[in-house]
Amino acid sequence: MKSPFKTDKAQALRDEARVLQALDLARLGLGMTSPNPPVGAVIYKEDRFLGSGYHHRAGEPHAERMALADALARGHGDDLKGSTLYVTLEPCSSYGKTPPCTQAIIDVGIKRVVYGVVDPDARHRGRANALLEAEGIEVQGGVAEKACRDFLRPWLHAVRTGCPWVIAKMGATLDGRIVRWGNQHQISGREALEYVHRLRLQSDAILVGGRTVRTDNPQLTIRFGVEMPEGKKQPWRVVFTQSVKNLPLDARIFTDEYSERTLVYECVDDFQGVLHELHEKYGVVTLLLEFGGHLLREWLERDLVQEWVQIISPYIGGGNELLLSGNDLKTERQLFDIRTQQFGKDFIIRGLLHGES
Repeated sequence: MKSPFKTDKAQALRDEARVLQALDLARLGLGMTSPNPPVGAVIYKEDRFLGSGYHHRAGEPHAERMALADALARGHGDDLKGSTLYVTLEPCSSYGKTPPCTQAIIDVGIKRVVYGVVDPDARHRGRANALLEAEGIEVQGGVAEKACRDFLRPWLHAVRTGCPWVIAKMGATLDGRIVRWGNQHQISGREALEYVHRLRLQSDAILVGGRTVRTDNPQLTIRFGVEMPEGKKQPWRVVFTQSVKNLPLDARIFTDEYSERTLVYECVDDFQGVLHELHEKYGVVTLLLEFGGHLLREWLERDLVQEWVQIISPYIGGGNELLLSGNDLKTERQLFDIRTQQFGKDFIIRGLLHGES
């Protein structure tokens, strides 16, 4: 949403740089704020920095109020009048667990608000512009929009569809096997495993099949040296199984200290319904799939996967556990927005399955 106010090129460059600065702060809240979005904000008066903040957890103050509090703590309260607030997402304009940020902006006398992405939530969408401009505050939306939208992609998807953003994660050898020769060796090296656990940190739930529980007895927790931020809960552990009776009662996910974070779904046919429930009832915005070729194929056939993360390890073993079971998919899939990284001996390829931006 563009502002009717004119901006020169130098100001436009400053605006973009400061929204990107706010985006760096927003990354500190990644995996912590669901079902809310991770948002960052900074405040400047001309070229003087006044304060910054980000949304830490759902139910706590939003990024704008955190930035205002930081400016006050730094002794810049008198300077807020006439300043500019930069934020990654359109400020909220309705009461929820916290008061609307638009009112706080008005109360302190900020003269200009610059943000990245319009809030898709019908309660807020476009309202900030009208409310703030009615008070004589200049509003500029759509600044550094692509970077902010890419970062907020899972939350934007969840608001639009009512379902979590689904990431399929798997490790495989060069010949497409998900277990190494003789089933005796871990496929991925430690560096790649640390990457996976950081991915878990950014997720709200991990979904596996009953077979994984029976054969691997997984913990499905955040470990491997990845530090848990204060207030972060272990992800929900979700199991799809044909029968609960087939699951071992002494499995780790039922007996460890996080057993209350385990959810079991039996004989599921309506995958979409489960996704809606995970989002609406349990606040899941990002769901990580960690299962074998049979279930993976089903999720791909039902077009329920938005993002693909594959660890490729330099082994050729010819095992019988394939990355994707069966023959040709009904429709061939292609990755978009592809990123590759090397972690130790392993390579990770990550991309989108729908070319979303």
